[in-house]
Amino acid sequence: MKSLAELEAIRQKTLSKVGTRVEGEDEIRVVVGMATCGIAAGARPVMLKFVEEAQKRNLKNVTVSQTGCIGMCRLEPMLDVIVPGKEKVTYVKVNPDMVSRIVAEHIVNGHVVTEYTIGAAEGK
Repeated sequence: MKSLAELEAIRQKTLSKVGTRVEGEDEIRVVVGMATCGIAAGARPVMLKFVEEAQKRNLKNVTVSQTGCIGMCRLEPMLDVIVPGKEKVTYVKVNPDMVSRIVAEHIVNGHVVTEYTIGAAEGK
């Protein structure tokens, strides 16, 4: 950068992009815990499988992202499925073989896979 004007131009360009991003009412978010504990437990292949499944099924309303430590290392790999207007669902001890079922039942058909959730893991 050579000047404040150039910096301001970059700022305005970025703000215009942010302003045009409008999340749809049907935007579903999958947030995978990718701190060192999650990665060590196998979160990376889980996240990649979610991306693969979403692409394979052409799910345009699904965003797969990562976050840091979720705080319960013994239950990693963990992820949240966030559907607008519904309560967040936390899945625990997820492996890539579980992803297809979570996508099919929860994300596509709206039925939580309860035996994979934190409530089931905690004995509730």
